[in-house]
Amino acid sequence: MFEFLKPIPHAEPLPNEQVDATYKKLRLKVFAGIFLGYASYYLVRKNFSLIKPDLIEMGWDKADLGLVGAALSIAYGLSKFVMGNVSDRSNPKVFLALGLMGSSLVMLYWGFSDWVFASLTAMVVLNFLNGWLQGMGWPACGRTLSHWFSLKERGTVVSFWNVAHNVGGALMPILFVWGLSLFSNDFKAAFYFPAIVSVVMVFVVYKLMEDTPQSKGLPPVEVYKNDKAGAVGQLEKELSSKEIFLQYVLNNKWIWLIAFANAFIYLIRYGVLDWAPTYLSEVKGFDKTAYSWAFANYELAGIPGTILCGYLSDKWSRGHRAPITIIYMVLVMVFTFIYWKNPAGNPTVDLIALFAIGFLIYGPVMIIGAFALDLVPKKAAGTAAGFTGLFGYLGGALSAELIIGAVADHFGWDACFILLIISSALAIGIMALTLKRKVVEA
Repeated sequence: MFEFLKPIPHAEPLPNEQVDATYKKLRLKVFAGIFLGYASYYLVRKNFSLIKPDLIEMGWDKADLGLVGAALSIAYGLSKFVMGNVSDRSNPKVFLALGLMGSSLVMLYWGFSDWVFASLTAMVVLNFLNGWLQGMGWPACGRTLSHWFSLKERGTVVSFWNVAHNVGGALMPILFVWGLSLFSNDFKAAFYFPAIVSVVMVFVVYKLMEDTPQSKGLPPVEVYKNDKAGAVGQLEKELSSKEIFLQYVLNNKWIWLIAFANAFIYLIRYGVLDWAPTYLSEVKGFDKTAYSWAFANYELAGIPGTILCGYLSDKWSRGHRAPITIIYMVLVMVFTFIYWKNPAGNPTVDLIALFAIGFLIYGPVMIIGAFALDLVPKKAAGTAAGFTGLFGYLGGALSAELIIGAVADHFGWDACFILLIISSALAIGIMALTLKRKVVEA
């Protein structure tokens, strides 16, 4: 039934003199595919956050809107784990494109259906469906990264790839502002305008993506890069679902630790991002255009912050992922406090604080993903990434929507910021426990 998802069989090996040139060309092509693909996923993920102020004006309270946002987090967390396991046994080229097309179509339907905005059930169902389809993106990219880039270069490569979601996340509100000007200030442009762009990108991404190096007649990347961190034969061994889950994920204490840390990191990431339009509108006096640009500012800041974080984790801490994560999270606490305590009427300080939080928070998000790939064979990469994502979304992102929305309604925004600062401290404490892990030198 799902034959179209199966990995491509290994091709006849290329002559040795063709390997280097072919590898260089295809690695660049594949990286472009997963970068543009994952950026496009973010064009159709967090669109709902931008229209929360409009829905509050329509009579919805924050707790209801938090429930809609939570539907995406629940579905995404579950899907990233379940579909992560499916992706480990699938062709990522097809898998990535299929999820992106499905998510784009959901956003198009939502944006062109006025009745949906009057029904809490409809919004929850559509956001849940979108979240499930979104869960197909990271695992397919993680599988691709593990097959085309070796352990000793992975921190840097993952950091460059990971900024794709910052690019997509920043472009989405920019497209929203553009859509407002094109479609008579219609707030539903937050859905349909970015979705039109992402549909086009499906075909671009499918053209660029490839399955494994072996499917193109190339040797495993560990052979090509002379990576001595593991035995190639072992790395290339196909694993059953049972082996992946029981041997490499569920019995790995380090995976559990970074998964718990991920929950608190995601609470901060989405607690700030998802509620920024509402908080800036209600407390700081920002209008629709201003908070949309602030949203984009937060995402754009993640680009240099993530790249720097990946570089430092590879070069400065020599593959140890915890030290740089701890430093980044301490600084996140500082700037979250500034963002909270800055009085209304000082928009520049708010923008600087948001930029700083965005610069800092996405580094640890990326590090957790790279850490998960480090901890398991590449044939289990999608599942490991999905497991940490499960905690990130069911623990962190879900709390960011449900708990922060309810806390803001009942106890005010001050209580929300206290929660964010406590979460930062807990993430730091858990990551400190991983400092004892020995890193295998490549």
